Amino acid sequence: MNATHNLSGKQKADHNLATFLSWIAGKTDSDFREMVVRGQLSRQEIARECCFARSVLLQNPRVRDELRSLETQLRERGVLPSQTSDDIPSVPVAQANPHAAEDKARMKRLESENAALKAELTELRGELDRYRVMDNILCSTGRLPR
Repeated sequence: MNATHNLSGKQKADHNLATFLSWIAGKTDSDFREMVVRGQLSRQEIARECCFARSVLLQNPRVRDELRSLETQLRERGVLPSQTSDDIPSVPVAQANPHAAEDKARMKRLESENAALKAELTELRGELDRYRVMDNILCSTGRLPR
């Protein structure tokens, strides 16, 4: 069950913005360099890592503005190529570590698994709180032995 299933549109927008901002905070310039596609960050990769639809990046104005701001900052720092440049983005040089591709794939899999487990934990904590309330009510009314 999706944690944002019972939220209003504004609450979902706020949740998506918070998710996106925390995703940005967890990334380094090196991480962003690995996500460059056609001179900008890969929208598909961002959506996948944030666990929301790609349309959020286009339709949520606050997320869209934060993404534009992020890309502007990355261009100023030299992580992304400038927009006026007609150059093809450079392909990252192969790393000296022969296991780098395996490590990267494993890292992405673990990050994805970690995000899924965090979402499940949040959902289960909500259910546990609901059952604690029901247990307290049953105990206080005498319908459950103490």
